[in-house]
Amino acid sequence: MATIVSPPHFSPVEDAENIKKACQGFGTDEKAIISILGHRNLFQRKLIRQAYQEIYHEDLIHQLKSELSGDFEKAICLWVLDPPERDALLANLALQKPVPDSKVLIEIACMRSPEDLLATRRAYRCLYKRSLEEDLASRTTGDIRKLLVATASAYKYDGEEFDETLAHSEAAILHDEILGKAVDHEETIRVISTRSGVQLCAIFNRYKDIYGRSITKDMLSHPTNEYLSALRAAIRCIKNPNRYYAKVLRNAINTAGTDEDALTRVIVTRAEKDLKKITELYHKRNNESLDQAIAKETSRDYKAFLLALLGHGGI
Repeated sequence: MATIVSPPHFSPVEDAENIKKACQGFGTDEKAIISILGHRNLFQRKLIRQAYQEIYHEDLIHQLKSELSGDFEKAICLWVLDPPERDALLANLALQKPVPDSKVLIEIACMRSPEDLLATRRAYRCLYKRSLEEDLASRTTGDIRKLLVATASAYKYDGEEFDETLAHSEAAILHDEILGKAVDHEETIRVISTRSGVQLCAIFNRYKDIYGRSITKDMLSHPTNEYLSALRAAIRCIKNPNRYYAKVLRNAINTAGTDEDALTRVIVTRAEKDLKKITELYHKRNNESLDQAIAKETSRDYKAFLLALLGHGGI
């Protein structure tokens, strides 16, 4: 369930005009901007951005970037973007790091529906004049390259049907490659990148039934490297997305200094989808609500905006 609280009736023109007013004069009225954009759903934000462009002949995101700064500016601009543009930007930022952030790339490749992933690849090509697969291949090497390119290129079946016999045979394939310490994981990458989410969950369940341990625990028998870390992330994303995100949030908050990029990414991308379930799981596992943790570890407008996306504040 979503956490964002948005009004059933609103005027995109009035919202656009009020945002412009908040950006004029001496100083920016960040509270006014949060009160509007922090309480508008995707459809409403699209209309506001369109109205702003028509009235002022300027992209709303450009205006926000010029008026705001820091983690608040990053978060609110991500929020205003359409999801495919947002994921394309997140993927590009992950690839620009000295060591590409494979977990962000895995999240996008493994957590999105086939149509959403296809839309992200189209947005990436439009924004950067290169394909996502091209950049993945040029910025990575070895098994991590094979895994990232394969998962990002996939267009999987996303129905509910699965094949139990296939699950049994491919659980054995994964077991042989992982515990057999294979030189490469060609078959593992094939399975992860081509089988549907439902089929993969059946494979992982069958793996545990047959061998008595989860596949991720068996992977711990290997020395950690970038590829195995990404592969574990992919499996966790597919097996239990809410648990995966709750752990990302816990790690982001418990990191010395707080990992604001990870915190922002999860809250902004999940606020209209399943953030309520994620926050419930976070509370259960950490004996502290996510709201309390954010209030304690963040500050000022950034804190206010994240709390708005969690459902705080009036509309």
